Amino acid sequence: MTVNTWWVGVAPLVAAVVLKIVGAVILYIVGRWLIGLAISLLTRVLTARKLDPTLQRYIANILAVSLNVVLVVAILGYFGVETTSFAALLAGVGLAVGAAWSGLLANFAAGAFLIIFRPYKVGDYVIAAGVEGTVVEIGLFNTTITAPDNVVLIVGNSKVSGDIIRNFSDHAYRRVDRTAQLAFGVDALDAIARLKPALAAIPNVIADPAPDVEILDFNNLGTVLAVRPYCHTSHYWQVYFDTNKLIAATFGAAGYPAPHVVQENRTA
Repeated sequence: MTVNTWWVGVAPLVAAVVLKIVGAVILYIVGRWLIGLAISLLTRVLTARKLDPTLQRYIANILAVSLNVVLVVAILGYFGVETTSFAALLAGVGLAVGAAWSGLLANFAAGAFLIIFRPYKVGDYVIAAGVEGTVVEIGLFNTTITAPDNVVLIVGNSKVSGDIIRNFSDHAYRRVDRTAQLAFGVDALDAIARLKPALAAIPNVIADPAPDVEILDFNNLGTVLAVRPYCHTSHYWQVYFDTNKLIAATFGAAGYPAPHVVQENRTA
């Protein structure tokens, strides 16, 4: 067999393979362009509806992965590969990966619910999953919180969504809870009358609701007062410490004695 005769027999097969490869490349390029177009259109629609940017990324990523899988299956089908068995294999691999990454997927799903139902947003001061601080980021898998001591805390979204969430920023103000101990013999009503107007003068204490100063309890030292000013969350610690200083200064200026345990004199 001569080279010319061999080439005449092989040429149609080579031409068919080249055409298949060229067709697959064109199919891939067109498919990727269509996927990009679909994601772009979806993003525009979601942006027009003012959907949360993090949720937009969730939806766009899911659509991109799904369409790319469809594109790969279509290219394999174009080459004559049995796509039914491939789809079954892909499903099996997906199941195995899902079982191995169950915790990661749980965080992903929980993150989607956090974005949709919005128990908190970036900038809110919360206690979630046992940690306290300001929400910096709600990611695909984790929530990032900056604690009051400026430590960054990264918590899995599934742990956050499965626990009690306390959002201190959801309302316009919060209450600062302090107590003031009076000694026996000190007039509690006099102390209340001194503290109430002084509390209202603390910077960032709001007027409505007005600060509360009431008799909370009695113990072996004397009377215990509840001292409760109200302020915005961002001013909480400033009002907290200023209230402590105010109690000490007010009681000192009034000449109240220091609380002490009163010993009972018993005769035989």
